[in-house]
Amino acid sequence: MELSVLIHKFDIPGRLVTINPNGGGNINDTYLAIFRNTFDERQVILQRMNRAVFENPQQIMANLRVLTVHTHRKLEEEAEQSDRVWQMPKLIQTRDGKDCLIDDRGDAWRVITKIASATAFNETQGPEHAAECGAVLAHFHGLVNDLDQTELTDPLPGFHITPRYLEKYDGTVATVAGRERLNASMEARRLAKFIEDRRAFAPVLQQAIARGELQLHVMHGDPKVNNVMIDDFTGKGTAMIDLDTVSPGLLHYDFGDALRSICNPAGEEELNLNKVVFDMDLCLAFCKGYLAQARAFLTDADRRYLYDSVRLITFELGMRFFQDYLAGSVYFKTRHPEQNLNRARVQFRLCESIEARERMIREQINTLA
Repeated sequence: MELSVLIHKFDIPGRLVTINPNGGGNINDTYLAIFRNTFDERQVILQRMNRAVFENPQQIMANLRVLTVHTHRKLEEEAEQSDRVWQMPKLIQTRDGKDCLIDDRGDAWRVITKIASATAFNETQGPEHAAECGAVLAHFHGLVNDLDQTELTDPLPGFHITPRYLEKYDGTVATVAGRERLNASMEARRLAKFIEDRRAFAPVLQQAIARGELQLHVMHGDPKVNNVMIDDFTGKGTAMIDLDTVSPGLLHYDFGDALRSICNPAGEEELNLNKVVFDMDLCLAFCKGYLAQARAFLTDADRRYLYDSVRLITFELGMRFFQDYLAGSVYFKTRHPEQNLNRARVQFRLCESIEARERMIREQINTLA
């Protein structure tokens, strides 16, 4: 179906001016559409949801409906006391009142409002930007802190449960092909030893849950820097986007993953490991932004495990890259055979950098909390 025909099945006022690809997301196909009438313009995001990642798009849309209804109400209640206009995308229904449209091929399409006059950056722009990323993530956590988790369906069961990834890694190493790739290079064997040396650390957060120290809340699930919208005029954070992975989980998964991505300016594809360093200035800025907003809902136990979350999520992603390399790169997209091996090298080097700065990171968190 032509995009111009498809989008007219959604209830959007005005005439369609243009519709073009938008953004570089790795999961959904995304387009920006612009509608105008004689006195107004509406910009909306049209997306085809990836069935290979999200097998049940209707469940994702049901989650989004619960999330947006809850957060829009709270945003309106707190608007007068806020230092900025916080935003949240709004679902635009089809003309027959549905949240998504299923086309002739079985693909699910949806339309949401675009966060206006705001930019999501692919890389951290400096300490002030890192601080705003922290503030936006903490504000999001506060918005959903009282959301009933039973109203949400987990879109990716087992996501960020590190011991499960360790089991998958062990299973891959036990295969003939996995063992061949492991033994084929000294670097692969070095990475395997890195995992073995930290095997006992893998269940640290799950053990804390089992002991009742940590409780599940609602997490974003993918709080990387390009999912934080920054106001073009004020420079303040205004919204979290890419909400398909919102689900019950530990806030620590978000906190750790955000710091992992924000505090590694070299990025995930760097070939020179000497450039992979955990940036403490960005860490301090992010923690200032996050903890200033999060004091209202973080417990003492939550704070004790914040450092562990940064180390663990970095270790987990490196292990996932390495497992996929040993399996023949069947999950993560690659452009060359060794790409996942190098991605694992980067994350493990970053993990080492985090470990070397443990005392400083813990001191920052304790001082700011």
